[in-house]
Amino acid sequence: MPKENLKKLKSGTDVRGVAVGDNAPVTLTDEAVTKISKAFYKWLTLKTGKTNLKIALGNDSRISAPRICGLVKQAILSSGGDVVYTGLSSTPSMFILLQKRTGLDASIMITASHMPYDRNGLKFFTPEGGLDGKDIDEVLELAESGEFVSGSGEYGESPFMDEYSAILVDKVVKECGKLPLKGKKIIVDAGNGAGGFFAEKVLKPLGADISGSQFLEPDGRFPNHIPNPEDKEAIDSLSRAVIKNKADFGIIFDTDVDRAACVNADGEEINRNSLIALISGILLEEKPGTIVTDSVTSDALTEFIESRGGKHLRYMRGYRNVIDKCKELNESGVYSPLAIETSGHAAFKENYYLDDGAYLIVKLLISLAKKDLTSVISDLKRPAEECEVRLGFNKNSTDFKKEGAKVIEDLKALAEKSENMRLAPDNYEGVKIGLESGTFILRMSVHDPVMPINFESNFTGGNNKTKAELLKILNGYAFLDTQNLKNSITIKGEK
Repeated sequence: MPKENLKKLKSGTDVRGVAVGDNAPVTLTDEAVTKISKAFYKWLTLKTGKTNLKIALGNDSRISAPRICGLVKQAILSSGGDVVYTGLSSTPSMFILLQKRTGLDASIMITASHMPYDRNGLKFFTPEGGLDGKDIDEVLELAESGEFVSGSGEYGESPFMDEYSAILVDKVVKECGKLPLKGKKIIVDAGNGAGGFFAEKVLKPLGADISGSQFLEPDGRFPNHIPNPEDKEAIDSLSRAVIKNKADFGIIFDTDVDRAACVNADGEEINRNSLIALISGILLEEKPGTIVTDSVTSDALTEFIESRGGKHLRYMRGYRNVIDKCKELNESGVYSPLAIETSGHAAFKENYYLDDGAYLIVKLLISLAKKDLTSVISDLKRPAEECEVRLGFNKNSTDFKKEGAKVIEDLKALAEKSENMRLAPDNYEGVKIGLESGTFILRMSVHDPVMPINFESNFTGGNNKTKAELLKILNGYAFLDTQNLKNSITIKGEK
């Protein structure tokens, strides 16, 4: 594989690529996986000074997992490392494993989170946490050098999900007593990802009725809907199940369970700003502090957090960005219990700053056992309209990152000299602009050649006016595909 292509597999703090060639050429090839795995092992030897390391290996339900796990296993063994295969796992469990079991030096999770079935990737952990972007750069540099270590390691298998589930159950029991969810019907939608364990191994031992839960069986082609809490079809499917089964609560996870969302007994979505408000309200009841979120959260959320005695800090989108800011605050003496994105990534100071969808839900269940959760956010103001539109790049695009950055800088410059546009002062990425009709935030996706735009308005029809104004501007960029924005203007009642 040419050197430059390995670097293209970097995706934030992970390595990701096409793993099944049904729709596009495979980029996560056998050669790429082998080189990157050997490079990670060498990187660890340089960091630790050890030559014989023990690595845990797990995967989500994707159909390419057996191939990739086999390659990773062989790469580590031939480097002189021992491999402990944990089987079907959640991403957070692969970090908690390093905290609870002795003798392990690192772990590798095979996952591509919410991405389509034909994608896959590798996510790396040490006992100190997940690798950051700089670390991934170093690993890929080593992979391209082709200079690895060699040896002969040993292989074993030791699942961890039962132990991980017991940790979650014990946390609820310690707070609420035995069987605190008895008499409550709670539905889980795992989207055929790795999250099906939560129904049988967490909710059921806590006394919940889990009948009506759906898509718990792992199926790496995700035949029912994308396992993604941000996906409308997925949320709608959960809402229908909650209403049909007269459940008290509904939970949905992404493929590898590092994100989650929920719906209430009426089937109403608790996601994005409302989910952040819910968990913030619960935490701020315990102790006032600063809630760190990504930059696309609403002004109403800020008002809600401040009404609970907290402070709201918007920061750059990307779960590691908000987590690192949360850590920075606590290290400087400013108490910050939570870093959370509107996507559902939520990391708690009390839980190693780990973004763990199952832990987020456990925190909600502790409150659900005691009270009606909807009462916590009953005073959260909601816009009359809110929606997201995702713009792509067309065949005229040559470098989407530079082109996207140009669009953002041009809009900032336009807003600064326009009488009708207000540039938001607390924006850490992309551009946030207010108009009389509402606000929009335009940014680059963390992982993909996509520019998401979040619209919000306090009156019906406001978003259409904002979209029309923005469309006039964006149509001037030949490399942007604005069809989704154009199509969305005709949609009514977007909330």
